Amino acid sequence: MFVLRNVGKLLFGSSNQESMIELPQGQLYLVRPLSPKGYSELIFKDSSARIRRTAQDFQYQLVVQRVYEEGEAELLAEEEGEDAEADADILAAERDEKTFLLDEALHFRIENREGSEKVLAWRDLSGDAGDVYEFVCDSGISPSIVDEFEAIAKQCQYERKYRKPHTTASEEDLQQFEFDEQPIPQASPIHSPTLTLTKSIDSSDSMLSAKYSANTGAKREKAPETDATPTKKRERETLPPKASAHPAAREILAAESAELHFFDFPSGAFVLQDAAVTATVSETGTWQYWLQVGSADRDWLGIPVIADINPVFNFEFLSFIFNQFSDDGSAYSWLLRFKDQAALERFQEGLLQALWEQLNELKWSKIKDKERDYVADAFNDLTMEDADQLEQVEEEEEEEEEAEDDRGRSEHYDSDEEEDDVEYEPKDGEANKQIAVGYKHDRLFVVRGSKIGVFKHTPNNHLEFSTNISKVETPKGELFSPKKVMLHNEDRNLILQKDSDPNSLYRMDLEYGKVVDEWKVHEDIPVVTFAPENKFAQMTHEPTFLGISHNAMYRVDPRLSGSKLVDAQLKQYASKNDFSAIATTEKGYIAVASNKGDVRLFDRLGINAKTHIPALGEAIIGLDVSADGRWVLATCRTYLLLVDALQKSGKNEGKLGFEKSFAADSKPQPRRLALTPEHVAQFAYETGKGVSFTPAKFNTGEGISESSIITATGPYIIEWSLKKVLTGKKAPYLIKRYTDDVKADDFKFGTDKNVIVALPHEVNMVDRARLKRPTRESIAGDFNAEARRGSGRIGTRDSGRYKLGKDDVVKSAF
Repeated sequence: MFVLRNVGKLLFGSSNQESMIELPQGQLYLVRPLSPKGYSELIFKDSSARIRRTAQDFQYQLVVQRVYEEGEAELLAEEEGEDAEADADILAAERDEKTFLLDEALHFRIENREGSEKVLAWRDLSGDAGDVYEFVCDSGISPSIVDEFEAIAKQCQYERKYRKPHTTASEEDLQQFEFDEQPIPQASPIHSPTLTLTKSIDSSDSMLSAKYSANTGAKREKAPETDATPTKKRERETLPPKASAHPAAREILAAESAELHFFDFPSGAFVLQDAAVTATVSETGTWQYWLQVGSADRDWLGIPVIADINPVFNFEFLSFIFNQFSDDGSAYSWLLRFKDQAALERFQEGLLQALWEQLNELKWSKIKDKERDYVADAFNDLTMEDADQLEQVEEEEEEEEEAEDDRGRSEHYDSDEEEDDVEYEPKDGEANKQIAVGYKHDRLFVVRGSKIGVFKHTPNNHLEFSTNISKVETPKGELFSPKKVMLHNEDRNLILQKDSDPNSLYRMDLEYGKVVDEWKVHEDIPVVTFAPENKFAQMTHEPTFLGISHNAMYRVDPRLSGSKLVDAQLKQYASKNDFSAIATTEKGYIAVASNKGDVRLFDRLGINAKTHIPALGEAIIGLDVSADGRWVLATCRTYLLLVDALQKSGKNEGKLGFEKSFAADSKPQPRRLALTPEHVAQFAYETGKGVSFTPAKFNTGEGISESSIITATGPYIIEWSLKKVLTGKKAPYLIKRYTDDVKADDFKFGTDKNVIVALPHEVNMVDRARLKRPTRESIAGDFNAEARRGSGRIGTRDSGRYKLGKDDVVKSAF
């Protein structure tokens, strides 16, 4: 197994870590006692073995590195010629070093042979059953050094397994890493070929036509497989899943040679699986497409091309990273590295064509070349800054976050249980599902079934239960659960929508805590959703607000008699645009999005859009706009879109897309904000769920600039830093994990320092400083660090998830 190196520390992590112990001389063999590929290979004639720390706590690597005699390296370089010189770093990584995560799955062991020869052995987890690596120590190495090497290896495996220092381990604890195996098979140096270079990407070009027919996609016969009985199932984190059956192809959209790398969860790096594969994108049915990756002797993976693969292209490193989900919900992350930009571009064209057609059920050839470029650019990885600058920014931000020690507080609505019973779960069968954050007054409204809980914000940034509106009823006394709510008229009213009546809205008077009016919007035009007249209209007495149906935009004026829709400000479309979301700026400019994935920008109602932002494919389920109209934020299920609406050139330079149309050749380019495929895989590994974002929102407040974006998926709150996004930082987000799925989330009005989170049975105001960078520990939900901060109200650890302490429970019924 090879860790892909020298293609950017930011993308794959650094392996230049401290060595703990070294065996300076020996030979490395790969022995395959049950394989038809050959009994053994001499990998390195002269090499050293060492144990190395990694950048992650409690993670260590076993590293075997080739050792050259004087002048040998230069001679080999001359033999390889100019091509090798051009790719020197990558070839050196493949030729000179093998790296293994020190995990008990390796079954690392040492054997004494006749003549005082000592052999280190461990399983080849990416090979066939029975395959082992053997490091045969030079006779000049002291036995005591070998014994010390074995002892340190046990300690490292203990720390990885239990995530605590080996000083806490007893001799019995370490004995579990002594593996009783059959005798280590003898390597055959006389008959073993010497491995000089791993097969390069170019070597796969010749098999391109042999593997797949240009028109039919017929698959070549697989190489014979061993009849050996497989060993017990290995840990999922170290072994890629088996490939799915390959459906017959109607048409090949792309077929390119590449290297295939698999993301290893423990080490946090992409590990080379095959240096020469063919990645093929094909059409297999009506709006159905397939990605197949295989080599001459193995099919590595086959997956349908859908949004969940979370595709990311990085032209700086000639790479395509994507996710695979197995039938049991497990997620894996893969990387294809192409030999040149032209190959990556051809593959990208085919993959995006398949993805776009699958999502839109429309042929790629039907859209203009500029819109194709727009889609391709959106799926490219953001340009990354210099690593040192990013590390400096991160250090500064971490210092700032440590200085912020105001703590949020989680709240239950009901608390008529015993004081020490913190595992409260109401018995009404309902769960929190949406929130409305007050602008005019520091109040929070939480919808739970046909109840609404009211909370107030305290000066020290806590939430305190205020009151409970126990029955949400129509004026006729019909109980209902609001589908959508919006604060209105200086936070005195709450506008509600009933799921079974899309043509009406209801006004709740919050001073009385009851619904007092039913507004019939229009007999024939339903309300899909609604939004305030302008960004901060709820802080004023403004009576009107905006609404959309699937193919119409309009104003609602409650002062009208009869239907409340203002006919003079109705904009209907002949075709069904399938509108899904609406948002407004401080000046009242309007953004409208659709289930088709496109966004329209208007300066007022009743006219054609000034700017039309094309669809990438996924439906838009949420929309927000910065107060000044500069930034448009759209939420899709698996990613967010951030669009800069400011025109930077041409006759309308300095104008917003709301005010003036963009030139035909300068449409605004969206930034696609997605979790990295590695993090998606780790999220799914922890929760068994894919990504499904809640509607994302900017922090907001009068006179402040938007700086952060908040959303959630499953049990994770995710906060994007606008500054980090715009400077191109990789993974520019922080996370926090909870016990249950997050149902709704938003910022406290006027700040980005406090995030309000609604879980099924709890409400929480969390300090932004408690969100962490996405690491294996924070994704798993390690809150030990919080416990050390010393607050009696901090939650405790339970299977890596956050739980409330008893002081978090509010003693008022809801």
